[in-house]
Amino acid sequence: MNYFSSDFKLGILGGGQLGKMLLFDTRKFDIQTYVLDPSDEAPCRIACNHFFQGDLMDFDTVYNFGKKVDVLTFEIELVNLEALEKLESEGLKVYPSPKTLRKIQNKGTQKDFYTEHSIPTAAYKRFNDLKSLVVAFLDSKLKLPFVWKCTEFGYDGNGVKIIRQASDLESLPNVECIAEEMVPFKNELAVIVCQNPSGEIKTYPVVEMEFHPEANQVEYVICPARIDEKVAEKARAIALNVSRNFNHVGLLAVEMFQTQDDEVIVNEVAPRPHNSGHYSIEASYTSQFENHLRAILDLPLGDTDSKVAGIMVNLVGAEGYSGNVVYQNIEKILGWNGVTPHIYGKKQTRPFRKMGHVTIANENMAEARKIAEDVKNTIRVISGQ
Repeated sequence: MNYFSSDFKLGILGGGQLGKMLLFDTRKFDIQTYVLDPSDEAPCRIACNHFFQGDLMDFDTVYNFGKKVDVLTFEIELVNLEALEKLESEGLKVYPSPKTLRKIQNKGTQKDFYTEHSIPTAAYKRFNDLKSLVVAFLDSKLKLPFVWKCTEFGYDGNGVKIIRQASDLESLPNVECIAEEMVPFKNELAVIVCQNPSGEIKTYPVVEMEFHPEANQVEYVICPARIDEKVAEKARAIALNVSRNFNHVGLLAVEMFQTQDDEVIVNEVAPRPHNSGHYSIEASYTSQFENHLRAILDLPLGDTDSKVAGIMVNLVGAEGYSGNVVYQNIEKILGWNGVTPHIYGKKQTRPFRKMGHVTIANENMAEARKIAEDVKNTIRVISGQ
């Protein structure tokens, strides 16, 4: 199939910042794009050929959208699986496959998958609702502290909470959930794997993630991770094993913990471009977004190596501000060498909402980390009048 400057149509479910950055590469290659998103202010709207507003969880909306395109992908996991399965059964290429997504979309099912395939992960228990979890806790079947996760609809730190005392259970919603053993770890790591339908597979270097202590949200992504090479090799091997077991096509971000004794265990995965790979736009030979596109179109994959050290700084809404967004002091960083801002195009800010990111590319990791700190301390995402 001729994808370039042709009648070929690529469909993207979800119109957020990940889709917007993916569209940069479709425009570079001149590929027609169709986007479906529930918001009429979705960031993708300005960059695609055809935009459709609709509910991603509605069967008819997703099914009818899929009938318009030749290949369908997504930038968010919360989509109607039954519609994707019907489209695939009728011959539409859907990547990643709904079979893969069904194993990932529910975090309880995802954890079961790791156990079934002997993939190292933290010990856990599944519960149908909060009441069942509380009963188990009162019966001393759960030890404090533990990590509570809702199995569906969690994102960007939402749906995850560390339970340190009994009173922490009172604020939890009554939903299906898992209780996960608290893992003492040195580092939070991630590896992005890309694979095309022909079986070509590559991994990006291991990255290190630094999280905001309150929002449970990534503040910095550091590539390469500042870890021993043996640990890095172990992390990449585990990520490859995870991808192969999922039989995944496209990008798969594998988030992991490096334990105190240098073991590596899987936390969770995302079957799409991911926050941990944003550094690759400036610092890698081939960005994660271009490689996702190459993978789902069954084209040769690009070089995943880094040209220089890369650090990504998340720009999130400041606490205490909601409303029309203002990026305070962003002009100050534009004169700094190796610093590139990406503004997502969301009109409304709120505390901890992802509004953009900044990449620092530098041959010297220590210098890049220092500049990243300066960026974090300079820009404020607030609201105007």
